[in-house]
Amino acid sequence: MATVTLQGNSFETVGELPAVGSKAPDFNLVKVDLSPATLSDYAGTRLILNIFPSVDTATCATSVRKFNEKAADLENTNVICVSMDLPFAAARFCGAEGIDNVINGSSFRGSFGEDYGVTFKTGPLAGLLSRAVVVIDTDGTVLFTQQVAETADEPDYDAVLAAL
Repeated sequence: MATVTLQGNSFETVGELPAVGSKAPDFNLVKVDLSPATLSDYAGTRLILNIFPSVDTATCATSVRKFNEKAADLENTNVICVSMDLPFAAARFCGAEGIDNVINGSSFRGSFGEDYGVTFKTGPLAGLLSRAVVVIDTDGTVLFTQQVAETADEPDYDAVLAAL
């Protein structure tokens, strides 16, 4: 389990992020058009998984905006924004914001949070995903992970991009 905070209060996740150098766990997410998104769908490209509790919070929305900006300049790289939000909420947000360089993947079905160790086990956000980033190479190898220690903080964008 990882311990993270929300406004200074400690909470646990169900596990740990995948180890750097390991094969990324497969996933089955739901895109805004309700089609599936799996790890194998992106074989041969690098992935940035921007994982967060809900696009309807300020920090989560900011991370989607910032990764959308940065994704425009990345070659052979897809950014997937992963949360428990329903695909409709992600579509609404991205449509209103003009966000089109990232893929939204809802984890409302399946075991993504458990497989990646990011589901909050305790606290007021129990059941949602903690803020984290996982960078995956073209062959499915984990290149970088960050479990953001304070949920209200943004991820380290520079470290994420440096891992590519």
